[in-house]
Amino acid sequence: RNQGWKKGKDGKWAKPEKAEKSSALLQFKVAKADATRKQVFGWAAIATDKDGNEIVDLQKDIIAPEDLELAAYDFVLHSREAGEMHESGGHGRVIESLAVTAEKKAALGVASDAMPSGWWIGFQLDEETFKRVQAGELSMFSIQGKATREQIQEAA
Repeated sequence: RNQGWKKGKDGKWAKPEKAEKSSALLQFKVAKADATRKQVFGWAAIATDKDGNEIVDLQKDIIAPEDLELAAYDFVLHSREAGEMHESGGHGRVIESLAVTAEKKAALGVASDAMPSGWWIGFQLDEETFKRVQAGELSMFSIQGKATREQIQEAA
């Protein structure tokens, strides 16, 4: 969305360094897997880290928390299917979805810096797909969708 630009705590926009861009990648790994039930859980996407800093993804995009929340709702309403390598569904169904926002953390009594704002998701997978998760072939979540890119300029 922001073409790789990140707004700092000082309110100014800057282009993050390469190492910072890839740091969010580790947060999208499968966080929990249940072999008996063939279920996987983890962050599908993170909009801001637990300190409120925007996350820049591998495509150099930033997803605003409110946009990610709407995308999560749209997915649950209209798709609910697990794809593989950005290919459409047929590999499992969503069983858990929570768009974590600042407002929801407050409503739950969770400290604002206790966890990131993002989209936590769980899937019930088919046998073959779960085997690939166990083998380490599929170790991360990745969302796909359509959006309009906006170039964000630093304020003068």
